[in-house]
Amino acid sequence: MADRLAEHWGLPAFRRNGPARVTSGTWDGVKVGIVKPTTFMNLSGTAIRPLLAASDFAPATDLLVVVDDAMIRLGTFRLRARGSAGGHNGLRSIEAALQSQDYARLRIGVGPVPEDAEDLSDFVLASFAREEVAVLEKRYPVMVDAVDCWVRDGIEEAMKQYNHLGNDSE
Repeated sequence: MADRLAEHWGLPAFRRNGPARVTSGTWDGVKVGIVKPTTFMNLSGTAIRPLLAASDFAPATDLLVVVDDAMIRLGTFRLRARGSAGGHNGLRSIEAALQSQDYARLRIGVGPVPEDAEDLSDFVLASFAREEVAVLEKRYPVMVDAVDCWVRDGIEEAMKQYNHLGNDSE
């Protein structure tokens, strides 16, 4: 998703910056940036710590975390303004770095977890099958539109306009 957004927004190539790869620029008159952690997922919070040093950074309005969610069906998505990590170790790490659960997130479904899966981490780290990639490819444009709406109008408006579309993966 990060690469799709960077391309859509016309941002320069990602560059290494500590525990992340980053890019930034302006889209539709708004300063935007993308941070892709290079750490293990359960250490994702270290990648956003540099953002916290900026005096004008407000996580509740300036941060949208895009995360996979094995508990929701492949290709569905949900925008949330705040909430718990819901068992997601990457979100747990971000909450620890922020000392808050008050940040927006875009949860992208990669489930359901097969009944015979022995380890959730093996499931979420496995490569997608060709058919699964096709489902996600079909859904990326509406997810990009939802993120655009968040940038322009904030999380509440993005939830209002796009959460009902997030369940339309057929």
